[in-house]
Amino acid sequence: MRLVTFRADVEASARLGAVVDRLVVDLGLLGEATGVPLPSSMLEFIDLGPEAVRIATALLAELDGDFPLGTALPLANVKLLAPIPRPRKNVFGIGLNYIDHVAESAAALDTSPDLPRQPVIFSKPPTSVCGPGDPIPHDAGVTQQLDWEVELAAIIGTRAKRVAREDALAHVFGYTVLIDFSARDCRRAGQWIYSKGQDGYAPMGPMIVTADEIPDPQTLDLWLTVNGVEKQRSNTAKMLFKVDELIADISVGITLEPGDIIATGTPEGVGAGRTPQEFLWPGDVVECAVEGIGSLRHNIVAV
Repeated sequence: MRLVTFRADVEASARLGAVVDRLVVDLGLLGEATGVPLPSSMLEFIDLGPEAVRIATALLAELDGDFPLGTALPLANVKLLAPIPRPRKNVFGIGLNYIDHVAESAAALDTSPDLPRQPVIFSKPPTSVCGPGDPIPHDAGVTQQLDWEVELAAIIGTRAKRVAREDALAHVFGYTVLIDFSARDCRRAGQWIYSKGQDGYAPMGPMIVTADEIPDPQTLDLWLTVNGVEKQRSNTAKMLFKVDELIADISVGITLEPGDIIATGTPEGVGAGRTPQEFLWPGDVVECAVEGIGSLRHNIVAV
């Protein structure tokens, strides 16, 4: 199932939708029309657990495109928001999780050239999250080194505490695309949260694809371009710590809860790692995609 959070128009409230062909089906309205209770927000849907996916999938299959009047809109006519517009907790970020990115970071950012023995974990506040197409703020008084990082993000579906690696993927609700924008010159005493956690630095979307449609998250191509020029291209197979390892590791000391988001790291090709270094400026356009999920496109805008 492919799930979105959307607005039907600029004044409408945010709603939960399922993408079916080129339509967005409002699941809350569909539930009201068919007598099948379904929530109207993504977090409520995730909270219901795997049964919600099963019920909604069966209902959509039964209707087979014959949706009740007023429950479906053309995808092109709605405004997509971040699938989880306001996460309950900080996004878990994973640094240095592709081998070649470890090498380029060591050369450009003074990080260790040695491969991490454990996942490197940081966070991005809920206020950093924005939706598909939203402008990315560039404050020249704060940063002269705004950088890009395309990432696969995993969305937790069920509570995970001290889970074994072999059981970890069973706790995943689905996957989305996230860009970890980073102000490289805003690191403070080795800490990354101000560099990576500023407002608008975590665009997500365009949708969440449920885990049943992505049984192996370590087989996905991902890429990013700036002004149409390819900067990153890799595959999630090249992660140093796989998605199941990340869940198992984090859950040892931090309980993962439904709706939690893990941004799983970026491959090589970031601006800071280039010779000469390249950074983003107002007027630049960043586009990226993860195979099987979708793409994001964002303009960099002066503030």
